[in-house]
Amino acid sequence: MSQQLSFYVHIPYCAKRCGYCDFNTYTPGELKSGDLDALSSSYIDSTIREIQMASQVVGPAVVPTVFFGGGTPSLLPAAQLARVIGAIRSNFTIEQGVEITLEVNPDSVSRPFLDEIKSVGATRISMGMQSAVGSVLKTLGRTHHPESVGQAVTMARASGFEHVSVDLIYGSPGETMEDWQKSLEYALSLDIDHISAYALIVEKGTKLAAQVNRGELTMPPDDQSADKYLLADELFEAAGFSWYELSNWSKPGGQCRHNIAYWDGSFWWGVGAGAHSYFKGKRWWNVKHPGSYQERISLGQSPESCHEILTPGNLLDEFIMLQMRRREGIMHSRLNSSQLSKAEDFLCSGFLDTASWSDLRLVLNRNGRLIADRIVRELVL
Repeated sequence: MSQQLSFYVHIPYCAKRCGYCDFNTYTPGELKSGDLDALSSSYIDSTIREIQMASQVVGPAVVPTVFFGGGTPSLLPAAQLARVIGAIRSNFTIEQGVEITLEVNPDSVSRPFLDEIKSVGATRISMGMQSAVGSVLKTLGRTHHPESVGQAVTMARASGFEHVSVDLIYGSPGETMEDWQKSLEYALSLDIDHISAYALIVEKGTKLAAQVNRGELTMPPDDQSADKYLLADELFEAAGFSWYELSNWSKPGGQCRHNIAYWDGSFWWGVGAGAHSYFKGKRWWNVKHPGSYQERISLGQSPESCHEILTPGNLLDEFIMLQMRRREGIMHSRLNSSQLSKAEDFLCSGFLDTASWSDLRLVLNRNGRLIADRIVRELVL
């Protein structure tokens, strides 16, 4: 059986930096260029060369998933993204039924873009909705209006996309339970088959962190964030969305196969500035700045910045950390006696699914998902 290799393609450009974002993204102004088309053309040239490098390192492989993330992939001309898809097809074998996902912003996506990228093989759209409340979007520094999400979803469906997902963020400063419920209900009114919900994390160095530190904004209490997660899970399940990972729910057949590849230990190659990769026990990440990345590529050098070789112990700990986040959970046979004993304590405390335990699997129940990080820490220490 041929080895499999998923691809993540990082597009490091945004029209405006959101206040909470610490991702490796740049505005044209930060790069001292007002011409995104010119920036993107040379950047895509470099990503294609890296894909060629990947084929030399990996050898023959079948590609089951491709994910364009960012940044804002939908800011680039569809023809540029199509070149990347073409390069992957030229250098690897594309799996029949391949999943090709694009992250898009509601206010930077158009019907012609969606039609064109669908025509070259894209199958899935992931949309940054974040909230349906204008004041929350303003706090987060988002540029779209709530109603533009529905318009963008309608366009994606009209272009023939079978899978459409929206991302939500809860726990923003000033967001009430009523605000969150409004966002949930609006998201569930859309023609989507996948939804993600993430708790806001205030990252150092962001505009939001500075506002919180100055006392201009106040973060909600932790117990409110827990209540928001429980409300989301309740409403999603009632609407036919089942959780398959801590922060992800889908209708039947709507799971994001690319993300599952991360969680189940599959190999992936991250293309682009700052992208991370994992292949045969080695994890590495590229230089972060797009200029430095392109310079390395132009010299025929690997864009790798640093790497780590994972030991069997590292791999086992990561397996537990990632698999615990999934609905399938962990077979008892993958745990040692000490870990099973600790897990049994959490079972007795009401944090694990009892039916799954009887089937010799460790699976978090709804309350257990609220303390997943704590349970993982206990198991891997």
